Amino acid sequence: MNYMPGTASLIQDIDKKHLGLLRDGRTLIGYLRSIDQFANLVLHQTVERIHVGKKYGDIPRGIFVVRGENVVLLGEIDLEKERDTPLQQVSIEEILEEQRVEQQAKQESEKLKVQALKERGLSVPRADTLDEY
Repeated sequence: MNYMPGTASLIQDIDKKHLGLLRDGRTLIGYLRSIDQFANLVLHQTVERIHVGKKYGDIPRGIFVVRGENVVLLGEIDLEKERDTPLQQVSIEEILEEQRVEQQAKQESEKLKVQALKERGLSVPRADTLDEY
């Protein structure tokens, strides 16, 4: 097989099912329909998969266009192994509630951490004042 540099190597993966991890933390699963020299992607029959503990839920998103700079990871899904997951699929409502509870717990933990550091005379920069990069 000949090696093709850059995104050209993904041309052989067109019309195959892929999982993409985005810079904002979202996980998308869909069929790769198009890609360009900037790694911009078009995914078809896309679902956004949310994981919380040993559970996951899929939110249907349809056709999804992803700007290449937002793609952290892209990989083909082995359809035979996809069904053999140890995770439990739950409804959209249930996974969103689980995610909300998990985020609340993280926020409370972060508040306690900041409070403990303040008591010791240390300060932590707020996340909204930090650069993204």
